[in-house]
Amino acid sequence: MKTTLIKNGTIIDGTGSRAFEGHLLIEGGLIRDVLPATIEPPEADTIIDASGCAVCPGFIDMHSHADWLLPLDDHAGLLTCLIEQGITTVVAGNCGFSPAPYRPDSVYSLSALEPLLERPLDFSWQSMGEFLETLEDRGSLLNVAQLVGHGTVRVACSLTRRGAMKPRELASCLDAVRKSFDEGACGLSLGLGYDPGMYSPIGEIEAFCRVAAEYDRIVTVHLKALSILSPTYPLLTPRAHNLLAIEEMLGIARRTGIRLQLSHFIFVGRRSWKTAPRGIHLVEAARKDGIDVMFDAFPYLCGNTTVNVVLPHWFLAKTPGSYGNRVDRMRLKAELEAGFALVGFTYRDFQVMDPAIEGCDDLAGMSIPEIAAKWNLSPFDTLLRLSELSDGGSLILFHGYSGEPGKVAVIESVLSHELCLFETDAVVKSTGYPNPAAKGTFPLIVGPLVRDRKLFSLEQAVHRSTLASALRCGIRDRGVVAPGKAADLVVFDPETVSDTPPVGRAPAGRPAGIRHVFLNGAEVVRDGSRVGSVLTGKVLRG
Repeated sequence: MKTTLIKNGTIIDGTGSRAFEGHLLIEGGLIRDVLPATIEPPEADTIIDASGCAVCPGFIDMHSHADWLLPLDDHAGLLTCLIEQGITTVVAGNCGFSPAPYRPDSVYSLSALEPLLERPLDFSWQSMGEFLETLEDRGSLLNVAQLVGHGTVRVACSLTRRGAMKPRELASCLDAVRKSFDEGACGLSLGLGYDPGMYSPIGEIEAFCRVAAEYDRIVTVHLKALSILSPTYPLLTPRAHNLLAIEEMLGIARRTGIRLQLSHFIFVGRRSWKTAPRGIHLVEAARKDGIDVMFDAFPYLCGNTTVNVVLPHWFLAKTPGSYGNRVDRMRLKAELEAGFALVGFTYRDFQVMDPAIEGCDDLAGMSIPEIAAKWNLSPFDTLLRLSELSDGGSLILFHGYSGEPGKVAVIESVLSHELCLFETDAVVKSTGYPNPAAKGTFPLIVGPLVRDRKLFSLEQAVHRSTLASALRCGIRDRGVVAPGKAADLVVFDPETVSDTPPVGRAPAGRPAGIRHVFLNGAEVVRDGSRVGSVLTGKVLRG
C-alpha cells in the first residue's frame, strides 16, 4: 500500500492542544503515524516537505446545502471551491430540507427549492438509505454527513401542507425519521423560518425532536426569526422576535433532551444587532442549566437567500395577479418601507447573485439601486420586477448580517464565542456572483481572524473547525490528527492563508495559502488548486 510522508510541519491536531513540530505518515486512507520532529522521519513513496506550514485535520462545514449538488454527475466541478478552501466534510440537509426521503406521488413537492439548485435532481431514490447509496455509487468529491429535513419529511409523508397534521400523518412522519436514522442520517434539521416549518405546532416539533433524542442525534434549526421582526410571530409582541425564537427552541430542547445546534446564529438588520448580547446570554444560561446547545456561524456580513424572502405571504399567495394589482402593490410598498425602517434594512443591502432571468446575466453582482438606475425604475419596482420575471427564483446576497464594514462587534462576539462552530451556508451555482463564504470561509477563520483580529488562537480556530464539529455530529473517525484516524488533512501557510474577499462587483476569488488538501489519504488539492479526477469522498453514516 502506497505511503505519503508529510515532514517538518507544525502539527495542529484538532484537539485544541498546543501545536508541535513533527512528521505525519499516511498509508492508504488512514494516518499511520504521527512523529515528533526529534525523530528521523521514515521513508515513503511520496514525500511532502511542510516546512513553515501548519498541518491540521480537514475542515468540517457544519451547515451546508451541498447535498442538492452531490447527486449530479458534474458536482465535483461545482464544489471545487469548497475543497480548495480545505473543506473535506460537509454536514448537509440543513434548514429543514434534505433530498430524501422522497415520494414521487406526493401531493406536494420540493419545487420551492428549485431556485437554489443548479438544475433539478432526477430523484432516482426514495428513502434516505437509497439516497446515500446513490452518492456512494456515483462517487462524491467530499465526505458527507447527512441530516434528514423536517420539511422534506412532511412533504413526503403528509397530506396536510401546513399546520397541524392528523395523528396518523404525524405517526407516518416520525416513522420516516426513524427509518432515516436507521439508514444513516446523522441528525434532524428544522427549518422553522420556512414553509411548512413555520406553520408547524410546537407539539409536532417536539415529537420530531423526541425521536432525535431517542437516537441521540443532533437537531439543527433555522430559527423562526433572525430579526427583531418577522412574519412568524404577531407584530405587536413585547419581545424581539429573534429572542422569542431562541427561547422557544431552548424550551423545546429542555423538554425533549435533544442536542441542539442553532444554525447560522446571525442578527439580521441594523436594529437587530443590539439583541446580540441577550441572544448569546440566553444560550449561555441554557447551557449552564444543562441544555446541550451550541451554535454555528459564517464569518461574512452577508448571506444567500431568494428575492421573495422579504415579500409577505399574503402577497405571494396572490401571485402572479398581485404583481399587476395597483392596490396590492401600494399595500406591499407601505409594508416593506415600514418593515425596512423597523428592522434596519435598505435596498442597498440586496445584491443579486443569480438573476435567474434569461438575458439578464449582467445583473449579477449589482445592488437593487444599481439595477433600478439601469432599468429606470424605483428600487421597490425593481425588486418586484426581479421577483416577477424570475418567478421568485432570483438569488440574492443579503447584507447587514450581524454588522457591516467598520461595525463588526456583533459578528466578532459570535465567532469568538467558545460555543460557536463554523459553516458556509453557501448556495453554490455555476453562474452568477458567488457567495464569498463558498470561497473563503475557513481560510478567513484560520488566517485573518487569528492573525489580525485575534479572535482566537490558531489551535482553537482549528479545533472548532474540525474535531469539535466532528464530535457534535457523531463523526468518530476524523477531525483529529492521530494514528488510525482518516487522513483528511490540510497543509497551509499560517502567515499567508486568507480568503480573497469581493471588492465591489468583483467577486471573491480563490483563497491564498492552502498548499495541500488530502481526503481519505488522496491528495486532492496542490498549491491551492484541485488535482486529480478520482472522487474519494465518503458517506459518513450516523
